Amino acid sequence: MSHDELLALPTTVSVETAARALGLGRTRAYQLARQGQFPCKVIRIGTSYRIVTVDLRRLLGIEPS
Repeated sequence: MSHDELLALPTTVSVETAARALGLGRTRAYQLARQGQFPCKVIRIGTSYRIVTVDLRRLLGIEPS
């Protein structure tokens, strides 16, 4: 993902989107989320997982200007 794409993300993103930004595979990303080891804050809503975008950006060293 480009810098501009990361800055345009909504407040939370899917595990797939976060995995793509981090260069992780989908299966591994879900595994980490289920185990509580995903490197960003994960919010679980029922059976869905959402990743907090500000944590994702911080992990990647990207801050909005």
